Amino acid sequence: MSFKAGYVGLIGQPNAGKSSLMNFIIKEKVSIVTNKPQTTRRRILGIHTEEGKYQMVFIDAPGVIKAEKGLNSFLEREAQDVIKESDILLAVLNLDQKSAEDAEAIIKMVTHSRKPWLGVITKVDMEDKAHRILILKDLIEKNGGKYIVMSIERDQEEYRKELLTNIEAILPESTHPLFEPDMYTTENMKDLVAEIVREQCFDNLNYEIPYQLAVQVRKYDEDAKPCPKIYVDILVAKESQKPILIGKGAELIKKISQASRKEVEKLVGEKVFLELNVVVKDNWFEHLQTMKELGYVIERK
Repeated sequence: MSFKAGYVGLIGQPNAGKSSLMNFIIKEKVSIVTNKPQTTRRRILGIHTEEGKYQMVFIDAPGVIKAEKGLNSFLEREAQDVIKESDILLAVLNLDQKSAEDAEAIIKMVTHSRKPWLGVITKVDMEDKAHRILILKDLIEKNGGKYIVMSIERDQEEYRKELLTNIEAILPESTHPLFEPDMYTTENMKDLVAEIVREQCFDNLNYEIPYQLAVQVRKYDEDAKPCPKIYVDILVAKESQKPILIGKGAELIKKISQASRKEVEKLVGEKVFLELNVVVKDNWFEHLQTMKELGYVIERK
């Protein structure tokens, strides 16, 4: 029996449910999930392997946006690069998108790529869903695609198997896996910790602040006793944002720290010491060197 392997790009509008979908498929939390749009900033790889049969490397891309400079330009480039580098595309369409035009734009992108694709309809737990589902199904079928509806009303493992079966059918053949079979992500521990802290910031902050902060693990000492010690910097773009992030009596930063530590301990399977430090770096997202240090690299042409 031939082996199959390939990259599967998740393409959709901001907050379409791409990160939740990838975590669901991989059965591990490799991409952060919040109720705010545009939380994914760079491509995240999640790997699912059925030994002897196939390996699917899922790429969670930032939501599709248009921008000319700074961080948003990087996000747009990341999404476009994922389309180019993928063997298969999943058009992730959610029912609460503002208009059918949003879904049409995503479908247009995947069809123009001329790559095999599937439509995945998410967030169906809302009123008037039957009519909205029909609209999206019709859009997908008109463009020659197949679709899967992600519904909370059916057995989730059954849905997962159906999705994997449909992806396997269009996965390219390969002589070998792209990554070691026991890997579920290419993210290193520092990256995963930074994303956990950023997720908690998004969950606990409002307005522009979560979008104008960045997280960097300054030091990760896994050999420290009696437990690993992790030191994390949270970068904010304005001096006025620092007291808001810290909170009255340092209550908010303590809340973020405690929630982050619990998630990190789940990840590593042991107790950890986690220290968060808030650093002001004026308009960091406008400075190329800082963007490079944070992994948000923009190639200048």
